[in-house]
Formats: sequence, C-alpha cells, structure tokens
Amino acid sequence: MPRIAEAVHRRARPRQDTDACPPYLTRSQRKRIDTAIARANRSDRKETSAQESIPYERMWPDGICRVAAQYYTKTIQFLDINYQLNQDEDKTAIFEGWGDFLNYFDSSIHFQLSFLNLPVGQEAMTNSLRVSLQGDEFDEIRREYLSILKAQVSQGSRGLQKTKYLTFGIEAESIRTAKPRLDRIETDILGNFKRLGVTAFPLNGKERLGLMHDLFHMDAPRPFAFDWKWLPTGGTSTKDYIAPSSFVFRTGRRFSMGNLQGAVSFLQILAPEMSDRLLADFLDMDSPLVVSLHIQSLDQIKAIKTIKRKITDLDKSKIEEQKKAVRAGYDMEILPSDLATYGSEAKKLLQDLQSRNERMFLVTFLVLNTGATQRQLENNVFQASGIAQKYNCQLTRLDFQQEEGLMSSLPLGLNQIEIQRGLTTSSTAIFVPFTTQELIQDGSRALYYGRNALSNNPILVDRSQLKNPNGLILGTPGSGKSFAAKREIANVFMMTDDDIAIIDPEA
Repeated sequence: MPRIAEAVHRRARPRQDTDACPPYLTRSQRKRIDTAIARANRSDRKETSAQESIPYERMWPDGICRVAAQYYTKTIQFLDINYQLNQDEDKTAIFEGWGDFLNYFDSSIHFQLSFLNLPVGQEAMTNSLRVSLQGDEFDEIRREYLSILKAQVSQGSRGLQKTKYLTFGIEAESIRTAKPRLDRIETDILGNFKRLGVTAFPLNGKERLGLMHDLFHMDAPRPFAFDWKWLPTGGTSTKDYIAPSSFVFRTGRRFSMGNLQGAVSFLQILAPEMSDRLLADFLDMDSPLVVSLHIQSLDQIKAIKTIKRKITDLDKSKIEEQKKAVRAGYDMEILPSDLATYGSEAKKLLQDLQSRNERMFLVTFLVLNTGATQRQLENNVFQASGIAQKYNCQLTRLDFQQEEGLMSSLPLGLNQIEIQRGLTTSSTAIFVPFTTQELIQDGSRALYYGRNALSNNPILVDRSQLKNPNGLILGTPGSGKSFAAKREIANVFMMTDDDIAIIDPEA
C-alpha cells in the first residue's frame, strides 16, 4: 500500500550582488536544471508505506501500546451523562467534579481526550431495533412499525456514531515496568469516573485496533476483521489490518485517506472567558469529525516558580519604564497598558495556583474535519470555523503539518503538534466532555418512548430492566397523555407477549 509524498522545490531568488554576478540563465536552461533536480529527487526518494505512517511500535492483547521508545499508553472508553439539560447547581457540581478529575493527573502522565463522530452502516445503526414477528395477522403492522423506528434512528443519529475516549501514557524502560503502573492509573481513573456517575471501561488491544480501523476507513465503513492468531503465521503486523489503502499529503492544507478528503486544524483560544458549550457545539456537527485534546500537567512547584520569574521580569520592566518617565519629565505612574494588564493577570494566576487548588496544563486542541469531496470538506471546515468564531476563538489550519495532525488525532496519546496553550484547571475543565445521556437499550423488548430532547436520538427502553419499572405520565390538558398511553399499549402488544390490563374509571 504505497504512501504518496510530494516534494516541494523552492527556487532561490537570484542574488543582487554586482561584484561577481553570473550571467542570468535563459528560461530553457532553468527548465533543464529544474528537470534534472526533480529527476534526482525522485531517484533518491524511498517509497514508504501507509503502515509506516501510523505512529506506534507494538500493540499487546491487553490494550497496552508502545507508541514510542519507552512510552506506553492505554485507552478507556467512557459514556455520557446528563449535563446540558441539568439545572445550574447540578452543572456546577459536575464541573467541580470534572476539575478534581483533571487534577488527578500529575506531570508524569500525558493524557488525551478523543471525541469521534464516525459514520456507521445502516445495518450497524439499526441493530438495536428488533421486532419479532409472531405469525399472526398483525405482522404486517409490525413490519411497518419497524420501518418507522429505523427512520427515526437514522434521522436522529444522522448516520454517525459518537464515542468518547481517554488515552493516558507514561514513560517506562520496558513493558514489564510500565504494566503495573498503567494498571494502577487505570484503576484510579475508573474510580474517578465512577464518582462522577460516568460509566467507563478499558479497551483491550483488539478494540483499540478496531477503533483506529474505523477512523482510517471513514469513507467505507466495514466490520473490523482481526485475530491475534493470524500474526505469527501470516507474517503480518497489526498495522496491516487497520491501515487505509493510501495516505496522500500532496498539499499543505489537506490530505487524502483512501477516498476521503480531510484537514486538521487547531483551536486558538483568544477569548478571555470560555463557554461550556464550545466542545458540545463541535460534536453536534452533522459531519464526521474527530476532536482531540492533548493535555499535559505541569509540575506545580515548577509552574509557580515560572510565574514568579515572569512577575519579577514584569516588575523589572515596570521600573525601567518609570525611570524613563522620570528622565523624560512626565508622570511615572503612566505605564504601557499591556505591562499593567500582564502584571495583574500574572499575579492573579499565581494566587490561583497557590490558594485555589488550581494546576497548570498545556493543552493542544485539534479538530479533524472530513468530506467526500474537496468542496464538502471546505464546507465542513467553514462550519467548524464558524463555531469557533462564535466563542471568540479561531480555528487555524495546520499548514504543512497535516500528517502530524492526523496522527495526533489518533487515540494513541501521542502529540506531534507543538502548539500548546497554558490553562489552569478551571480553564481546562470548561471543555466539559458531557452533554446528555442516551437511553438506547438492546433487545426485542425495548420499546420506543420518543426522542432525546438534546441529541434528537430515539429513546428505546425495556422498563422491566430498569431500577424502577413503574411509570407515570404527567402533562397539561391536550398535551398527549392519552395518546402516549395508547402508543405504549400498542408497543407492548406488538413487541412482547405481556398481558395488558386496562383499568379506566371513565370506561
């Protein structure tokens, strides 16, 4: 599977040196020289494969991945909880809990939050819908009801499967040294998620490979076929089962992955205050995309010392400005506005780190947009840029770093983009990864109860499996209480063999 790379040749501008200036070349001579240089570059350049572009060295069945020499990572998938629809006091509690969750990570742990909106096939999208035929005269109605449910599911999810992951990594000399520490960190993270009320579970090696396979094959979603038994006898590596047909990085602003066009951008945080809706609005886009946040905690003592040095430098600059003012004969209290602003902000940041349980993080925010065509890709990038602009931020394309941006978007915990923004715990926690909890249960007894008010996805529930299977329908007159009850009666009749007892005082 060849990986196509394009060399960029820049012609140097002729020197404007009159002492020893060679005669200018004619157009035909320059053309022959450029052709010879291009031919030499093609002969010297070695072809690399798509597998070699994927930046990890080895994947183990238990889910540990050696991404680079002495760097090992694991991945945890976590589900959603209700945040956007909660009251303000509940939102505050979740936000504070998420901040405490972030403070767990010290400077020795690099972690990455990955949010994947990937396309799924029609069969996979409706596999939770099961209406068993009973062999009676109502089977035709059951078929029609199933088609209606499938239309509701496809309209709500828009053909996208949304998943969330946390990948964490540490540096260790060997897998034997890394494994016990990764297991301990994994246990702590799962416990912290549980305190937030979030369901989370670790991924094994095959599940991590399947995740990258789905990301690399967004143009044609298909099941991931792989077994660890195939490796020793087949002479292949795990990358052979997940790599796309090709990567093409012909230009500096976009790339091709199979038959799909893609572009990676980073978020420039310019706003003095952020909204907790920013990340949610990105994830609400109706096109396939991947949002990645690489977060690295700084050592608390080093961060405080660094800020103190900055304050000292600002004070020194302030004194120099005051001396200039005295020599010039004007008021020494008149200082440049930037100097006064930076000084107050640095002192406020120092106070937060020393007395408000805040830490310092380096954050890289990446957005991977895709499209079937170049025009569709540019439209999706324009839509994402509009979301960033709404919150007074800027989404900037990674010029000539598309390959590094794509590989940094993989849930491997590897950041190849050295564009970082220093944020405190509260500023980092504003990217709340929770929106609303989906209620979609599998099984033939799961009944349709309407749509989620925020995500527009269907609600499919088997009430017999809930903690409290009882139900009560409340609403204003004319809001549809009787219709809801009749619809549930029809659902139970068509999809289960339960007995139905109707007790109506008004007959």
